[in-house]
Amino acid sequence: MFMPLNPTAAPAGRGQSQAIDLVQEIDRIDGHWQPRVVAEMNDYQFKVVKVQGEFPWHVHADTDETFVVLEGELKIATRSGASGGECASGEGVIVLRAGQMAVVPRGVEHQPSAEAEVKMLLIEPCGVVNTGDGAPGARTVENDQWI
Repeated sequence: MFMPLNPTAAPAGRGQSQAIDLVQEIDRIDGHWQPRVVAEMNDYQFKVVKVQGEFPWHVHADTDETFVVLEGELKIATRSGASGGECASGEGVIVLRAGQMAVVPRGVEHQPSAEAEVKMLLIEPCGVVNTGDGAPGARTVENDQWI
């Protein structure tokens, strides 16, 4: 486990060449919908987060987003985004339970939600805003916050 002096600066090793207990790291997070980076690989970040309730509808026009559920049940409502992404999957609901993952393609508007607390891992390119391409809102968090 690493604890940088500046929580917005990547630790020396970027979480590489070490074992990272994802659930233990998530348990260090206060509150829901506050993703924290635990590692980087090339231009991608691995972020842990606790979620409960509904997240705003949003879209990432330029990137896919991966959700990996570690504990709980996550629902991701989807609908084709305004950008008409090349892999648009249409409308529906993806239900993920512990040990399952899904990739939401670029350009697909989505809304994650959880009735009870969910612990999960997000995989996305560095610099992606958690609330998507629209105007920042109440749930928008600063990027590159390491735990």
